[in-house]
Amino acid sequence: MSTPLAHGTAHAEAGTDLVELRVPADPAYLTVVRTASAGLAARLDLTLDEIEDLRIAVDEACTLLLDPAATDQDLVATFRLGEGSLEVEVRGPARELPERSSFAWAVLEALVGEVFTGTSTEGAWIVLRHTRTAGTTTGSAAGVR
Repeated sequence: MSTPLAHGTAHAEAGTDLVELRVPADPAYLTVVRTASAGLAARLDLTLDEIEDLRIAVDEACTLLLDPAATDQDLVATFRLGEGSLEVEVRGPARELPERSSFAWAVLEALVGEVFTGTSTEGAWIVLRHTRTAGTTTGSAAGVR
């Protein structure tokens, strides 16, 4: 599944690292996306709690974007690391997203700063944006799994 990025902040800006991870749209591969999320979040010197919150939010977003009928499609996670921020855009084969009043949305909105969503003819997308708060102390990222 090769689609253009779905929203206005899609291009890489100066000082921003861009990492794209493409895995089969199968729950067995969500571990790979979760691990990448934690590793990249650790580069921002987030606390262990912030890293874990982001990892859980990315996992939830990926789960929402899976479609059991679309076994031959991909789940694509694009990570943008900027100065003190991490944006994760996940695109998957799901044609519809649950209502914004569902428990899944409450989890996402509680765990990350901003959540954006949308759908296209090729599936749906969710963008999670976390910005490091001023005064965040550097945690020991060595314990990240």
